[in-house]
Amino acid sequence: MSKEKDKRPATKGGSKYVKKQKPTASSAHKKTAPAKKENKMPLKIIPLGGLGEIGKNITVYEYKDDIILVDCGMAFPDEETPGIDIVIPDFTYLEKNRDKVRALVVTHGHEDHIGAIPYLLDKVNVPIYATRLTIGLIEGKLKEHRNLDIAKLNVVDPGQTLEFGPFSVEFIHVNHSIPDAVGFAIKTPAGTVIHTGDFKIDTTPIDDRIIDLARFGELGKKGVLAMLADSTNAERPGYTMSERVVGESFSNLFKKAGHNRIIIATFSSNIHRIQQIIDEAANCGRKVAVSGRSMLNVVSVASKLGYLNLPDNVLIDIEMIKKYKPEQLVIITTGSQGEPLSALHRMAFSDHRQVEIVPGDMIIISATPIPGNEKLVSKVINELMKRGANVVYEKMYDVHVSGHACQEELKLLMSLVKPKFYIPLHGEQKHLYKHAMLAHTMGVPKENILIAGIGDVIELSKQGIKASAQVPSGRILVDGLGVGDVGGVVLRDRKHLAEDGIIIINVVMDSATNMVVSGPDIVSRGFVYMKESEQLISEVTEVAEDILENCYIHRVRDRNTVKLRLRDGISKHIYEVTRRSPMVLPIIMDI
Repeated sequence: MSKEKDKRPATKGGSKYVKKQKPTASSAHKKTAPAKKENKMPLKIIPLGGLGEIGKNITVYEYKDDIILVDCGMAFPDEETPGIDIVIPDFTYLEKNRDKVRALVVTHGHEDHIGAIPYLLDKVNVPIYATRLTIGLIEGKLKEHRNLDIAKLNVVDPGQTLEFGPFSVEFIHVNHSIPDAVGFAIKTPAGTVIHTGDFKIDTTPIDDRIIDLARFGELGKKGVLAMLADSTNAERPGYTMSERVVGESFSNLFKKAGHNRIIIATFSSNIHRIQQIIDEAANCGRKVAVSGRSMLNVVSVASKLGYLNLPDNVLIDIEMIKKYKPEQLVIITTGSQGEPLSALHRMAFSDHRQVEIVPGDMIIISATPIPGNEKLVSKVINELMKRGANVVYEKMYDVHVSGHACQEELKLLMSLVKPKFYIPLHGEQKHLYKHAMLAHTMGVPKENILIAGIGDVIELSKQGIKASAQVPSGRILVDGLGVGDVGGVVLRDRKHLAEDGIIIINVVMDSATNMVVSGPDIVSRGFVYMKESEQLISEVTEVAEDILENCYIHRVRDRNTVKLRLRDGISKHIYEVTRRSPMVLPIIMDI
């Protein structure tokens, strides 16, 4: 820290570091003009995701000609994005300023914080710094995307400090639902900023590594300009329960299972939860099989790096489960959010190659539905129950605890850090608003609290905080191998097709005479079943014939005009008869 005290702002024509000189006898009596204080530029903080939404977390820190990034995550699609695989941030601003980007520092290995890294590297190949497990999970993602060979990955230990131009970034250990999670103390010429990342205060964590509250307190005593903190549980009073509570619940449920097979669905990245399941299975003499690609990947990486302790001969391949009796098995699987392609969903709908649900199976869903996923989870639970499974999912069983701080934990960290300015991060608008109110009750003036939006350029200095401008931001939709090629128009068409179906009119015309050679032939998809709607199809055919005849009589040769008249005329007729509005798609072929 002594080095930090010796730093002085740069002066024209001088050194960046200037030491104070003692006045000499000859110069002590001379009057000297007071030294001019340099007006430091404000620090710019630009959230490109993670505000007003769950997931897609990425924050830009910019000072003069240097940029560092904190996290680069993805979000899952919702009902407004049918057919989309994942949602990632808009990297336009970073592409325009690629020469300024010095580093990407990552708080932890959850998808909403690392899931978009492969797509960022395709645009801006920035060096990545994270703890050991986080780097291991990032490596796995980059292998899938086949760009690991271009990545510059660097392992950092909690407590270590790195320098990137004017930024000094200290990694501080925090508790979360995945090991090796950190927050950051980012020191800049404008002041020190605390970026918590996702965190909670767990005094009895599975790995016995408690959040480094002492370090946060030390930084608070020295003075913190601003704090950017996790808002996910800002609405919840009290404290988040310890992960060990889940272990006690597992112990009780394993006893209740008796001679039945146990299947547990949880987040693949919740390594502490997986460890507790494996430990309890070993205590009960059961073998453990793992199902789901992401679960297999995480278990492989975590065990290889020493974050999972696997007792001898406990873990078996999923293909081997038929060799064991139900009372000898525990299956850990993905699908706690009811995802249609997940292992648990396939089990529920008898589509899993190795696992068939039988009456008596105890199925524990060790997770809380992410907002928007409640219906998917309920659908899976209902199907499992139809097959005679005993499904444990109610909160009363304590089979899941959150990895995010509740109100009292947020207040405790605020009281230690004592920031001058406060910026809630990571949550929907209601979470950000509640978090801001909480900060105000802790003594932060309202004018020093900023609820920002994605793309806002937050200018921060000791004099004040303000959102001064906007940069390109939003969401980029990934569909298969296509990145950003699905936009508003395509989504609108997909919704239209999903809601009302489509009517296709096929017509073959003679390009020389403009006469209809074949058709119109009508095809319905997702609108009506044609064999049971012959009268309607006949009416639509007559309408199309009348429109084509009218175009021929009035010598309308432009094919786009003909298509427009067919679409408008048929749409009007169908709505009058059915009060429905399918997409009408005329196709004209010239011969």
